[in-house]
Order: sequence, then structure tokens, then C-alpha cells
Amino acid sequence: MTMSEADAANELMRLARQIAHHDRLYHAQDAPEISDAEYDALVRRNAELEAAFPHLIREDSPSRKVGHEVVASPLGKVTHEVRMMSLDNAFSDEEVEEFVARVRRFLALLPDADVVMTAEDKIDGLSCSLRYENGRLVRAATRGDGQVGEDVTANVAHIRDIPQVLAGDAPAVFEIRGEVYMAKADFAALNAAQEEKGEKLFANPRNAAAGSLRQKDASVTASRPLRFLAHGWGAASAVPGETQFAVMQQIAAWGVPVSPLLVRCGSVAAMVEHFGAIGTQRPGLPYDIDGVVYKVDRLDWQERLGFVAKAPRWGLARKFPAERAETVIEAIDIQVGRTGKLTPVGRLRPVLVGGVTVTNVTLHNRDEIGRLGLRVGDRIVLQRAGDVIPQVVDNLTREEPREAYQFADHCPECQSEAVAEEGEVDVRCTGGLICPAQRVERLRHFVSRGALDIEGLGEKTIRRLFELKLVRNPAEIFRLNRKRQQLMQLGKDVETSVSNLLAAIKRSRQPDAARLLFGLGIRHVGEVTSRELMKAFVTPDRLRNVVELANGSGVRAETAKRGIVGRSARRPLIERHVPSRQVLAKTRRSLRHPIVTRFLRLKAAKAKQIAAQAELSSIDGIGSVVIGSLSEFFHEQHNVAVWEELLSEVSPPPYIIDVKESEVAGKTVVFTGKLESMSRDEAKAQAESLGARVAGSVSARTDLVVAGPGAGSKIKQAQELGISVITEDQWLQIVSTAK
Repeated sequence: MTMSEADAANELMRLARQIAHHDRLYHAQDAPEISDAEYDALVRRNAELEAAFPHLIREDSPSRKVGHEVVASPLGKVTHEVRMMSLDNAFSDEEVEEFVARVRRFLALLPDADVVMTAEDKIDGLSCSLRYENGRLVRAATRGDGQVGEDVTANVAHIRDIPQVLAGDAPAVFEIRGEVYMAKADFAALNAAQEEKGEKLFANPRNAAAGSLRQKDASVTASRPLRFLAHGWGAASAVPGETQFAVMQQIAAWGVPVSPLLVRCGSVAAMVEHFGAIGTQRPGLPYDIDGVVYKVDRLDWQERLGFVAKAPRWGLARKFPAERAETVIEAIDIQVGRTGKLTPVGRLRPVLVGGVTVTNVTLHNRDEIGRLGLRVGDRIVLQRAGDVIPQVVDNLTREEPREAYQFADHCPECQSEAVAEEGEVDVRCTGGLICPAQRVERLRHFVSRGALDIEGLGEKTIRRLFELKLVRNPAEIFRLNRKRQQLMQLGKDVETSVSNLLAAIKRSRQPDAARLLFGLGIRHVGEVTSRELMKAFVTPDRLRNVVELANGSGVRAETAKRGIVGRSARRPLIERHVPSRQVLAKTRRSLRHPIVTRFLRLKAAKAKQIAAQAELSSIDGIGSVVIGSLSEFFHEQHNVAVWEELLSEVSPPPYIIDVKESEVAGKTVVFTGKLESMSRDEAKAQAESLGARVAGSVSARTDLVVAGPGAGSKIKQAQELGISVITEDQWLQIVSTAK
């Protein structure tokens, strides 16, 4: 059955929150709840839905993020000069073949052109960047969120694989990147020692390596047997080679270990063969691996291919197949989200899958439970890899005579009726803002890191403020300075905490407009969508005005004022109220005639409505689902009240994005016709790197059209609208002169 937009949007929202939760546990706390393969499954499902529904891609989408933001760390922060990216994943030979074909298309190569790739084993460790200046190690940092990592310079000094001084001549600046890991034998010995001392055991070698490297006390790191393997580089004043393979050989010559399994492959067949060979050797390798990494060998091609949101176009990680395990569902709990969605979660008899203990599994929705015939007590097959979702793949005791599971028809939090809207599979609480779970979840979302990010307002504090009736809606957060005495009820000796909290709230009174919009929790309006909306409308008031115009508020107001509504339901609104020819003939000389005035006002209001709808629809990534959500939000008076009350407390500055210095920065560009020196994808990437927005069609908002041979109607449209049209060569001149 084809998935609806509403279903896809709901699942993307769930996946974004679930993946963010696991990112925080994995990257920030070194305490994952699920295996890498289970995590890959979530990410893969997210990618499939985004490919099918690109207009629903959320601002907080996992496809736009790398790692996790560094927070509350005893270590210092380091901003990476060159962002540390992650890699897209593949799970089949066909996906590897498509990756190579995609590279050929982007570079406009012939279908049979040779594309040489490097291939190496993908170590399951902690990413680390080593900055050498004049051959001497000056700083080491973890990946963090890709932009900012943790300073672990003192700690890596104790890793024997990492030289303090490179052997031979090295560039003035060169950052070597790779994985800090712990060998399997060393991990077993460490856990044996931990057990003997009665201390907590590590779940797997990766967690042990991460926990050991991210120690405030470097002597703890020194006591742990950590290793390092390089797989690439970051900032460099000079690159010692023209290919990936050549540079990696030079890194090895400097005394930094690289994978002994690194090879060059001249064909897809060779890439697939090496994947199989590494898979065969996997059990006997001294370290854990979870796949094979492919990279385009030529560095000039890497530069042309560039990056997407969080990954290079020139790299791919091919993951190993699924692992499965059997366990028992001991309970099914219902969780209520901020949108009222009731999500069933299976509590499992703990089962070890690939070195990770799994205790919970998301069962998605009522239909999924029915499809699998799941009940408490059933024995299930749990798959933890990336090619199938949900994670429960089979029910081994489906046929046992046991009463079917009855999905909740009332909210477990507020006892309001829980129903599924027509066309939706998700069951939602109808309690709305009277439901404490929804109100608390919405407040948590409002102050979360992706929204206003108010320090000191964590889950426990928000819940306690709600229980004390100090905060029931977002605006009341900004009135807490008037309730200092009541805040002292949060605990003992909280004077400093309260002062810090009020100071953090005060700093948030001029929030980023896109974060503020995202924080309101409007369905289907994620972080990316919020930014795109605010880029287009600059201020929240302008957004509201356009949405209300698109809703037809002006038309409704005019018809209601004139007493027109309800006279006819058979013809379109404007047609119903067009004066007859006879009336118009009698009133040609007097435009002040009431009938003519009424018609002109109604026509003007309708024109504004159509223009507003077109303006919303013209924004990249804003489809009918998002527009519908915005319309519903501003149609509800209680939402408008929340909006107005909040904006009476905060003053978001106009949302103006800093862009790169180029003559097309901030402009909208349309490419049309056949481009001869590059693919359309490469041209789009160039435009975006210059701060321009690329649109697929010409409109009044288009600033520039780049036309290649065969361009047709778009050139005519541009000429009619007075929009500049340039050639591909002229475009390349703009690119080459940009700073």
C-alpha cells in the first residue's frame, strides 16, 4: 500500500527524535541502547522516506547532522577548520553500483569511463583529528557534531600509534583523521580487570575506546590500551599527492598507521570482490569493523563532487549484513508524544545482539502490531541491521492461543479519547493542550537544543515547573522572573541555579526566528522547514500574515462584512457575486455604486489569497502538507493566542542569513537546457556554495537564469519577466571570481 504524505511526515518526525536520542547516547554519553546495525536501520528508513517525499525533509533530519553537539564536557571545545563529515551507507551490491553511476553522472563522464576507487575496512571506533604544524602534533580533537569537537590533545599523547613528530618532511599544516579504537583482545582484558575490581563493564570495544579517550584525567587514558588507524585528512596547507591512495601512503610513511587492507579498485566488480574478501577476514581481524569504505581516488574529482548536507558525494560506506536474535516481549507500553501520537514500545527480555544488549523496541503503531500479531509473551525475531524496518521481523508464537493485544482507545495520560484520523495509521490523543503529556512534551520541545536551547530547562525541571503550575505555555517561561520565590520550591540550595536559569531565559528574549518557529511544534514544520520559511518571510509576523491571506481570511472578512456568505453554494465565491451586465451598465459612471465596490473589494481579497498561496508554494521544500499544517495552526484561535502571547514576551530579530561573497549570494538561480562542462547536480552545488538558492522553475522571484543549449520556454518566461539570462561560460566566470 502506498504511504500517504501524512504517514510519511509522522514517521519522519518519529525517526528524527529517535535517532537524535540515540546520537546523544552514542556520541555524548558513550552509552548506546541499540546496536550500530539497528541505528543504521533507522537512518536508512529515514533516507528512504526523504527520497520518496523530499518536500517533507525536516530541519532536524538525521541526514543533515553529523555526530552530536558537544555539551557539558569537562574537556575544552575545538572548532574544526574543515568539517568532519560522516558517510552515506549502502547495504547491497546494487547500491554500490548506483554510487559509481552517480559519480559518473555528476562528473558528466561517459557510462563506461573508468572510475578508480579506494576500498578499506571501516573500523568501529571513535573519530579523531590530529593537527600537525611543521610536522609536530599541536592538537587532537574528537568529531563532535562535525563542526565542534572535544580537545583530547593531552589524552592522545598516550596512544603509541600516534607520533608526536611526523617522520620526514611534512606540510606546514596537515590534519590527519582516523579512528581511535581498542583491539578485541585488549577489550577482553580490560573488561576482565573491570569485573575483578567490581566496576562497570563496557558494552563493546568502541564504547571502551570512546570512554577511555574522553577522560578529563589523561592518566586514565594512559592506562587504557588505545590504538589509531588513519583514513583521511582535513585542513592542509599542501596535499602530498593527487590521489586518495597516494596521500594515504604518504601518511603511512610519516609513521601514522593506515589500514593494511587499503587497496585501489578499478571497477564495481573489484569493489564488490574486496568487500567479500574483507568480510571473510572479519572474524580474524584484531579490531571490530562494520563494513568497507569506498572513496573516489582522484582528488580533483573529489573536489568537484563536493558534499551534500552531512556527507561527501565521493565516499560511501558499505555495511555488513544483518544480525538477528530471538527474545520475548514482556510488556507493551504506550508513550504519548507532543503531537498526541500514541507510540507502542515493546519491553523485551534483554538479549545480546552483536555485543549490545537490547531491551526495548519501537512497535511503531497499531497497524504494525496487528500485522505481526504481537501480544505480551510472544517470542519474536529481532533484526538489528539496516535493510528492514521495523526491527521486529517475525513473531514465532503468532499461532499460540492467546488473547489479541487491544490497542489503547483512551490516552494513558489524560484519559481523553484516542482516535486515528481518516487516512492515518497513527492513533492520537484528542485531549490537545489539556493532556499533560502533550503540554509537557511541547514545552520540552520549545526549550530543546534545536529550538530556543534554554540552559537549565531540562526534562525534569520543565516537568516540575509544570506540576507547580508555574509554566503552562511557552510565554510563561519568560515571566518566571516574577516568580522567583516560587522557583525556590524546585529544591534545596537552588539560589545559584535559579539565578542562572533566569539569566538564560533573559538571554533568550531575542531568539533566532527560525528556532522560535520550530519550537512551537507545528506539525511537519521541522528545523529545515522553519529556516526555509523564515528565509522567505524574514519575520514571524510576515509569515502569519501570508498564511492567513492564503487561508482566505481577507475574503472571509469581506464577505462576512458585506453579508454575502451563504447566499449560494453552487458557484465559486467570486462568480457568485459578479454584478449582472444590466447592473454594470447602469453603474459604469459611478464606481462608488455599492454593488461595484463590493465586487472590487472581494476580487482584490481573492487576488491577495491566490498570491499568498503562490508565495507559499514557491518556497523550496514547502509542499501541501506543510502549508496545510500552517493553515490549521493559524486557523485555531487557541494557537493564535499562544503565538500572540509569546511574541509579546520575545522579540526575534529579522531573519537575515549571512551568505558568501559573490554576485549571486542571496539570489535565486534557475538552470535550464543542457550544461556542457558539468552536470546539473554539480551546477546546483556550485550555486549553493556561493550562497544562491536554486529553483526548478522561473517565477517573479527568480533573479538569474543560466541557459545551456536546448533551453526553451524558461528563457521566454525570463525575458517576459525581465530576468537576466546568461550562458554557461558566464556562469563559470561568476564561480571563478567568487571569494
